[in-house]
Amino acid sequence: MSVRIIKCVVWDLDRTLWHGVAAESDDAGLNPGVRAAVTALDAAGVLQSVASRGDEELALAALGRLGMADYLLFPQINWGDKDKSLIRIAEKLNLGLDSLVLVDDDPYERGQVAAALPQVETIAPDELGALVAKVGRQPTTPEAGNRRALYQVEHSRSEAERRSGLSPQAWADQLGLEFTVRQLRSEDLERARELAVRTHQLNTTGITYSAGELRRLRGDPDHLVLAASLRDRFGDYGTIGLAVVQTTSDVWILTLLLTSCRVVSRGAGSLLLGDVQRRAAAAGARLEAEMVPTERIRMMTVALRLAGFQTSTDRRHGHLVLLAPATPPQPPRHVTVRSEP
Repeated sequence: MSVRIIKCVVWDLDRTLWHGVAAESDDAGLNPGVRAAVTALDAAGVLQSVASRGDEELALAALGRLGMADYLLFPQINWGDKDKSLIRIAEKLNLGLDSLVLVDDDPYERGQVAAALPQVETIAPDELGALVAKVGRQPTTPEAGNRRALYQVEHSRSEAERRSGLSPQAWADQLGLEFTVRQLRSEDLERARELAVRTHQLNTTGITYSAGELRRLRGDPDHLVLAASLRDRFGDYGTIGLAVVQTTSDVWILTLLLTSCRVVSRGAGSLLLGDVQRRAAAAGARLEAEMVPTERIRMMTVALRLAGFQTSTDRRHGHLVLLAPATPPQPPRHVTVRSEP
């Protein structure tokens, strides 16, 4: 069973983030411990947002005065049900609902969300210390403290695309995408471990690896462990993909392929899969991919199907086996792919 990773904390505002009601006072201040919690969560790479009932203009003004606005992505401040706001936040951040935690002082609101979205954890403000401690035990890397900024840059990309009026393909053509695949280096180990533990939707088998296991596989002549990174004219996405391939014989077995949810719209899964296919072809090997077919990894299933993989009647370790096509695909014209030894 995969370990539940908290990826986003969603705050109620009145009597939770700050004391009192913003609409009733211009001097609402943060509740004790809130600023420290917000900064600790941010440093750990946990995203944060708002789902709160109230007047959006007044609430955003208060967040600005209190120095909180920049920490909170895609705040949902309205008079609607909070479960709807949480769904919108998850969609905006491209996260699974089970990676969200709602902090709310109102037991009725927590109960309503728990009933409508049982996969979302809900806590009262007095449980905040335990939440921060739990997050502190999650895997983290030097990249984690930059996660919010990466999402903010992605939002700038999306806004620029919307304003451009270009078709999706025309927009992709002028992004200057550079996709680099390399064998895992020692400095990649912690980030690769974090990806393996945090990534559930874009993960072909759901396997997680410790840094020690990845180090061992990296040094094993019968395995190929690849890391992928992506950048464009807006900036660097960082290390966003991991592949583990068993290369024991003339049949290579892709035992794990995963990519960060931040780059799903860039086709990173297909780009990494294509690189693995081309490496296998260059080695004269036939490629097979293992997969656990669940609704949760539907996007990875689609990527494999689009790449021409066909389902075999074989099963391996309880995993579905897919056979790669004989001819590997060429990279799309709008991406420069660098395949390093």
